[in-house]
Amino acid sequence: MSVSFDLTDEQQALRDLAHDFAKTEMRPVAAEHDRTGEYPMSVLLKANEQGLMNTHIGEENGGMNLSGVDSLLLSEELAWGCSGIGTAIEANGLAQQPVILGGSEALKKKYLGMFAEKFSLCAYAVTEPNAGSDVQGLRTSAVKHGDKWILNGSKMWITNAGVADWYFVVALTDPAKLARGGMTGFIVERSWPGVIVGKKEYNMGQRCSDTRGITFENVEIPDSNVVGVVGDGWKLAMAAFDHTRPAVAASAVGVARAAMEHAIEYATERKTFGQPIANHQAIAFMIAEMAMEIDAARLMCWRAAWLKDNGQRNTHAAAMAKAFASDVVMKTTTNAVQVFGGYGYSQEYPVEKLMRDAKIYQIYEGTSQIQRLIIARELMVRGK
Repeated sequence: MSVSFDLTDEQQALRDLAHDFAKTEMRPVAAEHDRTGEYPMSVLLKANEQGLMNTHIGEENGGMNLSGVDSLLLSEELAWGCSGIGTAIEANGLAQQPVILGGSEALKKKYLGMFAEKFSLCAYAVTEPNAGSDVQGLRTSAVKHGDKWILNGSKMWITNAGVADWYFVVALTDPAKLARGGMTGFIVERSWPGVIVGKKEYNMGQRCSDTRGITFENVEIPDSNVVGVVGDGWKLAMAAFDHTRPAVAASAVGVARAAMEHAIEYATERKTFGQPIANHQAIAFMIAEMAMEIDAARLMCWRAAWLKDNGQRNTHAAAMAKAFASDVVMKTTTNAVQVFGGYGYSQEYPVEKLMRDAKIYQIYEGTSQIQRLIIARELMVRGK
């Protein structure tokens, strides 16, 4: 097996495209969107025009069919620009992935093909008010009536909920079995009667990302909108994470890299005791640790994506990348604020926002604690 860290010309072009977009379209408006919480729709429209959205959809449905490694290059650069806007741009991917993995050809043509025809958004609706990491607590149910399913329940913390055209929803279809064959995935359109979208949540960080609850009251779903096999919903929902967690981890790397760059710039300009603070060992060592850990996190992301691209099971590697990168971005942004001192605690300087934005990486797409449970299970139970 040959190993190379060289990017192809196409990959370098992708990275350059995303970096230029982040620099010219995202960074100039990031602070304002953070302040107001306004959804960055105009930025998303531009991202879509430049081919920075819906990159995993197959060519047969009008997509680019990019590899996992390719997507990491985009994720890191977009998050370097603004992780709140980046999350809005990339949220489609998580909702689309279960459909890519398990949807019928007709379902793919209808609900994935639409993204090639017009600007569209979708959302992954699995988490519930009383069932985040606790799968057994999921209560949203779907009951079969003839050729339809009747959906009732509620979801919480759903990214893009207020702007999505459709949702990937997991519901109980056999309460006795729960996650082991008792949950089914569905595509639910936002415009259907009984779909009630809640108010926007104003979060600590990534404030412009649209996060809301959704309530389903006797929503009728045609049987054709079942994703995959009845009972395999939870399996599909979790399988999607093997594809998306490396990209989320890579976006954490992008935020950490931005914080490090700001810290380096400040440390080389700010002077104390007659010299730049970068010359003081206490500061220099903090920045050196940032660089080491960011590089390590990036390589873990690339490995996790490479495994999946090459047909190998990557659950263990994806969990490690997600857990490590999440901790790295939190540590790096916290230390960047420390390098800035009192200025870092002020909203006038960018590292304050980056520190707030960083925290969510230890929570969404599986908390850092859940990632460690996955890693331990893979090591001890499966012997890998």
